[in-house]
Amino acid sequence: MNLVETNILGVNIIENTVFQDNRGAFSRLYCAGELKEVVGSRSIVQINHSMTHSVGAVRGLHYQNSSHAEMKIVRCLKGRVLDVVVDLRQGSATFLKWTSIELTPENHLAFVIPEGCAHGFQVLEKDSELLYLHSEFYSQDDEGGVRYDEPKININWPLAPIDLSARDLSHPYLTNDFKGVIL
Repeated sequence: MNLVETNILGVNIIENTVFQDNRGAFSRLYCAGELKEVVGSRSIVQINHSMTHSVGAVRGLHYQNSSHAEMKIVRCLKGRVLDVVVDLRQGSATFLKWTSIELTPENHLAFVIPEGCAHGFQVLEKDSELLYLHSEFYSQDDEGGVRYDEPKININWPLAPIDLSARDLSHPYLTNDFKGVIL
């Protein structure tokens, strides 16, 4: 496993080595030892899976506040998505900046999303599936979200966003006094 830094501090791409032979392929999805630099003393406490049918569908941008702030590692198991991370950390040098990467099963990449960053994605291939590793348990009381079309962030979605959930459409636009997520 190789870590590649992005333009946002703490947001990393994980590159995997894939071993292939006539039977197929093998790759490591997670290794606490090899990822110690980004995982640190955190534990993976929850693993989630999502499947999204429609090309153009957007999920997110989601994060958890304060005591349930979480680091996520996200991989694509099927299909193709544009995975997006937005820095919402109060005082961060890259506050309100975003970065993205295309995740596919074929490229074997994963995104490391630290606490205080929002995550979302757009489906680029029908029936795309993502696997999420979380360092904290989900807490409905601590969930937060930012609009997918927030003008202060200005994400360049490759396709017209469709199929947003009522919850994602209800996320507020950021006010001028939004100072970020306190960790």
